[in-house]
Amino acid sequence: MFFDRPGSGERAVLVHLNLSSESEREDPREFEELVLSAGGDPVAYIMGQRDAPHPGTFVGSGKLEEIAACVREHDAQIVMFNHALSPSQERNLERALQCRVLDRTGLILDIFAQRARTHEGKLQVELAQLQHMSTRLVRGWTHLERQKGGIGLRGPGETQLETDRRLLRARIRSITSRLEKVRRQRDQGRRSRRRAEVPTVSLVGYTNAGKSTLFNRLTESTVYAADQLFATLDPTLRRLQLENVGPVVLADTVGFIAHLPHKLVEAFKATLEETLNADLLLHVIDAAAEEREDHIHQVEDVLAEIGADRIPQLQVYNKLDLLQQAPRIDRDTAGRPERVWLSAATGEGTDLLLQAISELVGQDMVSEELALEPGQGGLRAALYRLGAVEAEDYGEDGIAHLSVRLPRADWNRLMKKGPEPIL
Repeated sequence: MFFDRPGSGERAVLVHLNLSSESEREDPREFEELVLSAGGDPVAYIMGQRDAPHPGTFVGSGKLEEIAACVREHDAQIVMFNHALSPSQERNLERALQCRVLDRTGLILDIFAQRARTHEGKLQVELAQLQHMSTRLVRGWTHLERQKGGIGLRGPGETQLETDRRLLRARIRSITSRLEKVRRQRDQGRRSRRRAEVPTVSLVGYTNAGKSTLFNRLTESTVYAADQLFATLDPTLRRLQLENVGPVVLADTVGFIAHLPHKLVEAFKATLEETLNADLLLHVIDAAAEEREDHIHQVEDVLAEIGADRIPQLQVYNKLDLLQQAPRIDRDTAGRPERVWLSAATGEGTDLLLQAISELVGQDMVSEELALEPGQGGLRAALYRLGAVEAEDYGEDGIAHLSVRLPRADWNRLMKKGPEPIL
């Protein structure tokens, strides 16, 4: 931050109010998980009830005294609110409590900053942090609102606060430009996959639903997976070979959360575009979670916000081992897979998931038996380049008999070139 604050630490006092004015309330247990994921040590949890937030300090005077006494009792260095605070509320609370104050958005940004590994992920986190910080520059800067003075410091009348706002805007423009370059590079990769007709399957779901564990199980990868919120931040792509379909690209993406701050959705567009351009979404759901229906709605809300709600979706109910049920596929009235129940931790049911993906992704596939004359070597080579040849045999007359399976778009394109194969 660009201003002096009391010494930071790990011991945290958590605050949650049930507000009558809120239509959708935050989950206090989820907030505690967020604090633990950030590395905090919750020493007290203060809860209360209000009709509406206090405009100056969010909480009333009595509750503010209770929080201050708790901070002194536990020698806490930070107070975290399970709500979005305005810059003035944050400033007033820090002045009254004499310690750092962080709201829900700032906490999520801190977790994202810890999890970012790739250059792109770090840029996205910094952009979201700067956008969040730009509204809070006024905190602690009252002594710098006057213009610079003194020999060699008299400028054109720009205050220190204006200078820092200008520097922030310049940095935000620079990061936005670099992220735009990343988006163009990603889009180029997606266009290459589309030209090669390689389908993309994207994992989406509420944070800590088990997406990375399932990703590792399916692709035999070693992506970081942990029982904590936002364990995955950077998108990871792996090629997966499906029987009767061929190669598909599987994408592991950042998890969603209730009331995900809009700044984060905007900043992480480059990541979320892997979801937006997928051919199939695997919506991973924690089947054992008490709030699983709420989590499903939250994910669907974010998908609608980024425009991915029209992409075909397969629900994957994970953590079946905690329910002690048998894996299965639920189908709709037309026989199409709708839900797969499995356990990514034990691997039970992953074969059913691969079967369901094959059915949904491989719907428009062509399976043919071809007989190619020696002069049709170009067509044979093209079929091998596409990975479409499942079996090949030669007769005594030199004719190659091939069993092929490939997307209809590839089939139609090949049939437009050169002589027709002998069927």
